[in-house]
Amino acid sequence: MKQLPFPVRVAAGLAVTTAERVRDLPKQLTELPVTVASQVLQASMRVQQHVTELAIKGDDALSSLRPAEEAPSWATFDEDLEEPPSTPAPNGHRPATAFDDPWGAEERALAEEHTEGEFDSPGAPSAGPAGVTDYDSLTLPQLRARLRRYTLTQLEELLAYERDHANRPSFTGMLTRRIGNVRAEQAEGDSEDTTER
Repeated sequence: MKQLPFPVRVAAGLAVTTAERVRDLPKQLTELPVTVASQVLQASMRVQQHVTELAIKGDDALSSLRPAEEAPSWATFDEDLEEPPSTPAPNGHRPATAFDDPWGAEERALAEEHTEGEFDSPGAPSAGPAGVTDYDSLTLPQLRARLRRYTLTQLEELLAYERDHANRPSFTGMLTRRIGNVRAEQAEGDSEDTTER
């Protein structure tokens, strides 16, 4: 068979290519938004990259004219701040800082306001539950200031006494929370001892 002229062969190839493209057109149309979006993102990233490269070159050029600061004046970190010298307060207690335990701060504040036994009755002090003198006459802040001194057994005894006598909700709630905290601290200490072995 004789070969057809070159232009006819090219025209046939063009027709077949067009038919293939038309057949693939629906698939290409669904991919078109994704393709366009990715090309736009690539172009914007290239522009950003060029702008950044220009800024770096500009910084290099300008740094020879003006020395750079070691640390900008606005950049301060906790470790950079100088701690003020710890001066004792007039009553002999050190002032509370932001990092102190809130319970400790409250205890110190209450201790500064009231001296030990200030509210005791003038007669012989009556021994209360867990060895707490005049427990029934203590106010909630006074008891709260002393809570850290008591053992778990003493706290449980105070809670039982409170429930059996005055059963004040604020007192029972505070004692219950403190007992829970002590138990959690003990459990945490026990788990640390177990892991160390």
